[in-house]
Amino acid sequence: MAYSRRILIIISFAVLLVLICFPLMISEHYMLVSILIMAASFIPFMYRFSRQKLSSRELVMLAILGAIAAVSRVPFASLPSVQPTTFVIIAAALVLGPQSGFVIGVLAAIVSNLFLGQGPWTPWQMYAWGMIGLMAGLLRNTRFMKSMLGRCSYGFVVGFLFGWFMNLWFVVSMINQISWEEILIYYSASFYFDLAHALSNVFFLLLFSNAWIKILQRFKTKYGLFE
Repeated sequence: MAYSRRILIIISFAVLLVLICFPLMISEHYMLVSILIMAASFIPFMYRFSRQKLSSRELVMLAILGAIAAVSRVPFASLPSVQPTTFVIIAAALVLGPQSGFVIGVLAAIVSNLFLGQGPWTPWQMYAWGMIGLMAGLLRNTRFMKSMLGRCSYGFVVGFLFGWFMNLWFVVSMINQISWEEILIYYSASFYFDLAHALSNVFFLLLFSNAWIKILQRFKTKYGLFE
């Protein structure tokens, strides 16, 4: 498990390097890049499964949670940046671990964009939500994430970080045609959207995180998943 976690961290840094260094290639071939990121997110599981018996229940649970995270975004499409997707990813990662959190975040982005529209932003969303799940999973055994205040604080912070990271894809793609003043204006203009995302994360975590964590933990314990 520890080795597969290291593999996932290496993959996450490699994906970030690709996103920053090859923005034009990603803009032209975003679907291919999205599929490659999705495939890469499963590499730690493939390594783990090569060393022990494959559990179809684990794959089914990942697929279901990824679908829930994706579909939950659709009804809120008319409310910019307000959606429970981030909450679902965080709650799942706190119970199932960083690998699962990363996979669910990646799946949530690419599947939801089948309904809301694919584009050059899709690989960036996949990475951003994947990293939110990865970090939540890595911190799941800390006192900070075990408290409601800690979870809500994490949700609030990543709401802003998600928006700032998504702004980065535009800045990187326009790096030779944009000034620092324009970058600051662009980031400032997104403040209220990022705030809406952050506050919606707090709202969903405050109301539903305890129930979701208990339900997922019950499934995990009953079927011996992700041990």
